[in-house]
Amino acid sequence: MGLVKAQGSSAAIRTLPPPPPPPPPSASSSSSVTQCLHNDESNPPPHYPYPHPSSDGAACLAPNWIGKGLTCVCFKRRGTYERICISLTPLQEERLGRLKQRMGVFFDASRHDHQEALRALWSAAFPGKELQGLVSDQWKDMGWQGRDPSTDFRGAGFISLENLLFFAKTFSTSFERLLKKEGGKRAAWEYPFAVAGVNITFMIMQMLDLDATKPRTFVRAVFLQMLSENEWAFDLLYCVAFVVMDKQWLERNATYMEFNDVLRSTRVQLERELLMHEVYRIEDMPSYSLLC
Repeated sequence: MGLVKAQGSSAAIRTLPPPPPPPPPSASSSSSVTQCLHNDESNPPPHYPYPHPSSDGAACLAPNWIGKGLTCVCFKRRGTYERICISLTPLQEERLGRLKQRMGVFFDASRHDHQEALRALWSAAFPGKELQGLVSDQWKDMGWQGRDPSTDFRGAGFISLENLLFFAKTFSTSFERLLKKEGGKRAAWEYPFAVAGVNITFMIMQMLDLDATKPRTFVRAVFLQMLSENEWAFDLLYCVAFVVMDKQWLERNATYMEFNDVLRSTRVQLERELLMHEVYRIEDMPSYSLLC
């Protein structure tokens, strides 16, 4: 694997391979997912040793509910039980469909709108600095692996460019700080900003498991609830993930070759925060406060 020393180096940057997904959070995570099934959510009975669906198809239980034909699961938050439904609402289906459509778009260097998105990203990252061309050594200043950034989108597609652009426009201060590697003690061999962003998009897509026909993790079910509240939940989660990754990078005093380890630990933290008691929106995640 090639190394990169600081943004703007002429060294070749290889696209960072996606890390293998960690196991899904256990039922003992901070969401307080119970291992009981009940008929009355206001007064749940003691724990049952095995799954026992309630009369209305709702259930509170460990992750082994998946694939059992149940329609809803319940999380215990703020001392009460809240239902997370497997059957999507019309709004959730609509927004999930649009998100999956975005995830299925490959970057196409011949498309005018994709070219304009790249130019917009350059302008957001380096305002006032003229771009010489869509194929140029200037792109290395942003942390792409070579002169042509279009070759780096193969892993995550056009949505990874949309995520970077959303980050730049919505949280410009955080975007600039991470792009310029400001703050903290930095390693001699830093992670390449743009390529790291593509890998973060891919990691979130794996974590949320949105292409699955049936939910296989509680994180996915919780995220779909958040998506019904805010159609930009995926993009907001991306921004949170980027600042969490950079924070962990600094705390570990990591180097380029440790990027995959940092990305794995970033995923674990995101999953933990998404399942916390008080988290109902992306904005409720503790790490959201890192953005500015």
